[in-house]
Amino acid sequence: MTDRQSIRQTLIELIEADTGEKVADLGDSMNIKEELGRDTVDVVSIVSQIERRYRIRLSHEELVKLTTAGDVLDMLEKKLAGPSAESSAA
Repeated sequence: MTDRQSIRQTLIELIEADTGEKVADLGDSMNIKEELGRDTVDVVSIVSQIERRYRIRLSHEELVKLTTAGDVLDMLEKKLAGPSAESSAA
């Protein structure tokens, strides 16, 4: 199991690698598109990297819900906790 802080750090690394820009802070309420200046293509690229890194798949329904860094972290925590956590949260 991976804790939220290590997931956050991985997300920061993936965003920095994708954009070539440093991310000083990634607060839960930070809007990925607006506050980080990412467009839809950037977000899709970052999500693709997340899927590869953690060996998970995200549905279209899950993707459209990802607005803030906190949304991404919540979703990853659920996915990485395993199927039993996902079904009990539903």
